[in-house]
Amino acid sequence: MYFITIWMQPDLKIAKPVRLAADGNITAHDVKWMHAEEAKEKEVAHMRMFDIISRKRDGLPLGYEELEYFINGIVDKSIPDYQTTALLMAIYLNGMSNRETSDMCLLMARSGDMMEFSDELVTVDKHSTGGVGDKTSLIVAPMAAAFGLTVAKMSGRALGHTGGTVDKLESIPGMKVDMTLEEFEKAYRKTGICISGQSGNMVPADKILYSLRDVTATISCIPLIATSIMSKKLAAGAKNIVLDVKTGSGAFMENPEEAFALAEKMVRIGLDNGRNVSALVTMMDTPLGYCIGNSLEVMEAIDVLKGGCAGFDLCEVSIALTAELISMASGMDVRAAAREAEKRIKDGSALKKLREMIISQGGNPAVIEDYGLFKQPRTVIEARSPESGYVSSIDAKSIGDVSMNLGAGRSRKTDPIDYSAGIRLAKKPGDRVEKGEVLAYLYTDREDAAGQAGAFLDACEFSRTMTKEKKLILGRVSKDGREVY
Repeated sequence: MYFITIWMQPDLKIAKPVRLAADGNITAHDVKWMHAEEAKEKEVAHMRMFDIISRKRDGLPLGYEELEYFINGIVDKSIPDYQTTALLMAIYLNGMSNRETSDMCLLMARSGDMMEFSDELVTVDKHSTGGVGDKTSLIVAPMAAAFGLTVAKMSGRALGHTGGTVDKLESIPGMKVDMTLEEFEKAYRKTGICISGQSGNMVPADKILYSLRDVTATISCIPLIATSIMSKKLAAGAKNIVLDVKTGSGAFMENPEEAFALAEKMVRIGLDNGRNVSALVTMMDTPLGYCIGNSLEVMEAIDVLKGGCAGFDLCEVSIALTAELISMASGMDVRAAAREAEKRIKDGSALKKLREMIISQGGNPAVIEDYGLFKQPRTVIEARSPESGYVSSIDAKSIGDVSMNLGAGRSRKTDPIDYSAGIRLAKKPGDRVEKGEVLAYLYTDREDAAGQAGAFLDACEFSRTMTKEKKLILGRVSKDGREVY
């Protein structure tokens, strides 16, 4: 590749990268290519947001230059919000092709800081689309790190009925999750594992678009969801990414087919941008594990890493996600990778990695042995069964709302969180229960929370016979396509 100065017209001189013929001469194809590039530059110079909106309104695909113009314009504020929201609605109504989605996602990722890892590190990341009681990151990350992979993960905070990994970690006394990029790098290089809040100026385009989607009824759009999630994953820099796409009443994508479609879109974005990506589609009708709430979920994750399966569903999903990362990074068969993941729990190396992460981020590692070091709630409320029989369902979305009302979550980003608040289930769907027996313990500091026991019971359904166990992992999406279990 050479830069050749070419006189295209008497008053026009351009410098362009030119692919020369083997003998070093400029071919007619080269000149034609340079003319096309010059025309493209002129087109971008005269581009209008009005025309971009019109194209997508009419169901036409947007080119890379049009998407680049759009993303640059929202970040530098040259495009007003009313035009941005008009394009978002056009995308919501007409969708985006795989190429459009991949291009837009990469442009969003490049709109701010991007993490880069040295080639000697085998970097992995994991993302969940959000659920109730979903503390798998606290289990998956230590298992992957114990295998020798580098987990440098940036996570979010809770909003609404779903929990946030950063809030859970912050319930550990002294734990630092707001880190500079320099602190973040020092931590993961030292221990092979670090989970922090989003650092630096990462993906500013997504912050702008998400805030507008939230108030314009364009949240539930698969291309926009996919670009929002994957732009952050691309900017975070990991080469191997596993996605846990939730479906069911407690998930954003309640319909399994929509969850598979989202998984396919995100996997394609990752593959198009040079990442190894796979996704599992998992059920979120019922809370994952037995605990919902920040310190409660940390304790349950520690219990799993100690070798106690504190809920078969939680263990199954955590091991399956870790196996995906090990398989991608090593080339190992997924079943063999699952055995390697389990081995890291049995030999204690995963728990050791969690301890190392807590220490490197300023937390008190003694919480691993003494749960009394976590903040303790002032009130414990018992929710008792109104009848005898079997628990047939516990609605995850409703339970998430109860947990938020107890103080464990936030309805607005500025709301404070009570790290000790939450719910510990005593029964799960399929369990036998007697009238008056405790179904769950509700923890809170709020004085007006007594009514939440009734709200919890409203989320439960009972039957006289044992209900059939539901499938937990519905399928997998990878470079080889969709596999339904």
